[in-house]
Amino acid sequence: MRKVLIVTGASRGIGAAIARLAAAGGYAVCVNYLNNREAAAAVVASITGTGGTATAFRANIAVEHEVLLLFEHVDSSLGRVSALVNNAGTLEKQRRVEDMDSERLARTFSTNVIGAFVCSREAVRRMSTRHGGPGGAIVNISSRAARLGSPGEYVDYAASKAAIETLTVGLAKEVAAEGIRVNAVSPGIIDTEIHASGGEPGRVERLKDSIPMRRAGTAEEVAGAVLWLLSEEASYTTGAIIDVAGGR
Repeated sequence: MRKVLIVTGASRGIGAAIARLAAAGGYAVCVNYLNNREAAAAVVASITGTGGTATAFRANIAVEHEVLLLFEHVDSSLGRVSALVNNAGTLEKQRRVEDMDSERLARTFSTNVIGAFVCSREAVRRMSTRHGGPGGAIVNISSRAARLGSPGEYVDYAASKAAIETLTVGLAKEVAAEGIRVNAVSPGIIDTEIHASGGEPGRVERLKDSIPMRRAGTAEEVAGAVLWLLSEEASYTTGAIIDVAGGR
């Protein structure tokens, strides 16, 4: 049975790097995206152009019905999912908590937390030996913000990632005897487009000297940690949260 991976939010940045590295390692990959069809198609083309197998599928993971359609697409086009990376997330403009409204909080938690829960639920239903599945692996993308708090910038985002780390630990214990491993990778300052989305394209330059290694990480460095956790080399690792943060 071939390895089938869903990567949410995989049209750019860390998600795209995970999709490409996984395909190089033999996974058939579903590149989930929300808005940027062209970028997702480019990731798929980079995979299929080197002999890999990939498909792109648009779904807003904050909408339960669209998550169901995503998994049904993978069932029919690639086969039973054996690995899931909950990477999709949203980050809004830098703001203090006193200036955040409930609509912003709802948007952040709907994607970053509820979306990951629903995707994990659908993966467990297909992977778990309790449901006749062969097992599998889930990796959640957290953030060092979960433990640093991101004051004055993204406390809401940080709180959502703290929830992801709790999901990781709790779900890992819940399904460990059913053949499923659940882990998380916690990136620090990574040089991707997300900083521009938050309103500060130069954030990496401003913060790099606060990192013991004095540089930002790359999406590929995060992808390497994710692929290790998905692999059989990590067969006795579950409930772990691995920092990829240059020591910060």
